Amino acid sequence: MGEERRVHLSRSAPEAYAALRSLSKVVGGLATAAGVDARLREIVQIHASQLNGCAYCVRVHVDGAVKAGVDADVIAQIATWRESGVFDERERAALELTESFTFIHDEGIPDEVYDRAGGILSEEEYVALSWILVAINAFNRVAIAGRYPVPPRAPAATPSDGASPSVPAARDHGDAA
Repeated sequence: MGEERRVHLSRSAPEAYAALRSLSKVVGGLATAAGVDARLREIVQIHASQLNGCAYCVRVHVDGAVKAGVDADVIAQIATWRESGVFDERERAALELTESFTFIHDEGIPDEVYDRAGGILSEEEYVALSWILVAINAFNRVAIAGRYPVPPRAPAATPSDGASPSVPAARDHGDAA
């Protein structure tokens, strides 16, 4: 991507970005009430961000997934979830739903995806995941339009130098997205 200056939407209209963050917090509450754990939230947000090509949001949600205890192998398998055996039936339904929401312009949520997800997820889980996907797709668009940077990370300190390893985290979107 070019280095030209872009309007930073979250700085240029902070009240609109604050509303999006507020939506994310509400959605996080819906997810908690529905029993959608942090692992599943982060997995679907990583996948939507991958599909949209939002490197900034991928980094934010990989950091969130690591905090939620998701290991590197699972994170690496998200892009190839259909061929991978590391996801359970509920996660697979959520990942399929993620693709339908992210590419909703193609054919909406196809009946077979809706029926399959509805046969696995409770209505509350379906609603919460749907709102998570609405929010992350909005955040992806804000970050992509503004070409939010994703610089290389500084190498983590090694235990041999007496320092504890640490990696700076990307800025968070909010509770759910």
